[in-house]
Amino acid sequence: MKLKLNRPIVFFDLETTGTNIMHDRIVEISLIKVMPDGSEVERTRRINPEIPIPAEASAIHGIYDEDVASEPTFRQVAASLAQLMSGCDIAGFNSNRFDIPLLDQEFTRAGINFDICAARFIDVQTIYHKREPRTLVAAYRFYCDKNLEDAHSAAADTRATLEVLKAQLERYEDLPTEVDALSEYASNNRNVDLMGRLVYDDKRREVINFGKYKGQIAEEVLARDPGYYSWIMQGDFTQNTKNAFTRIRLRARGK
Repeated sequence: MKLKLNRPIVFFDLETTGTNIMHDRIVEISLIKVMPDGSEVERTRRINPEIPIPAEASAIHGIYDEDVASEPTFRQVAASLAQLMSGCDIAGFNSNRFDIPLLDQEFTRAGINFDICAARFIDVQTIYHKREPRTLVAAYRFYCDKNLEDAHSAAADTRATLEVLKAQLERYEDLPTEVDALSEYASNNRNVDLMGRLVYDDKRREVINFGKYKGQIAEEVLARDPGYYSWIMQGDFTQNTKNAFTRIRLRARGK
């Protein structure tokens, strides 16, 4: 593989109870940990989400309540998963917008202090959309000349994502092979937090990206409206977003 690794990178995919990052849960996680020497560690685990799996979700990934009734909860596997992913970069397909924020939320619920933002993220879908806009199934057919069997199976999607990135690196000679540069290329946004509630402007200042203060500098808003911080802390926001606002507030107080 052309990708130049100076530390392991984890390709992963989730199957879930739905698409609400705040409230939905993981029912299956599959990952491939690629080491700098090219060796791989592959794991797939079903998870008891502790809530019913909606019929519309089961219709997509084929996992039903009875399939996960005797499986461990995320809380039971969170520590070992965090250990496996510690010190690694992270890659996936549409992972920056969905899988990574949802996984971070699950770690928070489980009480595991895993700093997922210490990783560099490579979203293979972003590379694909910049070069050949399609879905993973079409990307697999386009780059690998194969049909993706068992689409929406976490294991199949994870393996396909790894193969697609390998093929992209072979096809596009100008595509960066260093993880830092590839992570930058594979990012569609300048998010401060995983959900993009805060984004960087051209001067690397954190700007609020939603609600009544959208487009305004977060530090200035927090100074002008102290109650806004309390509203964020009590609101339906991920812990990652709350932590980002807290860092800005503490930094401003230390000036």
